[in-house]
Amino acid sequence: MGQLGIRGARGALILLVALTLTACTAQYRNHGYLPPEDDVQTVELGEDRDSVLEKLGTPATSGVLEDSSLYYVRSRVKRYAFFRPEVVEREVVAVSFTPAGQVSNVERFGLEDGKVVPIARRVTSSSTANKGFLRQLLGNLGRFSAENVLGG
Repeated sequence: MGQLGIRGARGALILLVALTLTACTAQYRNHGYLPPEDDVQTVELGEDRDSVLEKLGTPATSGVLEDSSLYYVRSRVKRYAFFRPEVVEREVVAVSFTPAGQVSNVERFGLEDGKVVPIARRVTSSSTANKGFLRQLLGNLGRFSAENVLGG
């Protein structure tokens, strides 16, 4: 094999190694929109929905119940080679409204160890008026006894 053949084989081997190494690096993708913390801090309790939308922008989704909460969601997804994509970071800003359409609560949630964890909360309500059906249902788990169920 000539000098040119060895150089060509060496070049092909280096190219193959470089392509293999780049295919094995983790790739990250960001999804969604989360307003800056400074903008979230400007939202005041009692403000109307239009003012909030003007300050924070269009949300990722909104509630379907009577209060029509606004939810801003940002996720960071890691993809490594042929493995399933994995959500490594998720933050949610939830703005809740009273039935009259005024801000009643601003909360920030994060994803820690696969569980939704509240990071910051402006108002804590003890009533069920601002809680969704699922939150009420899960909140009552473990609060009943056999005596109450059997009527004893």
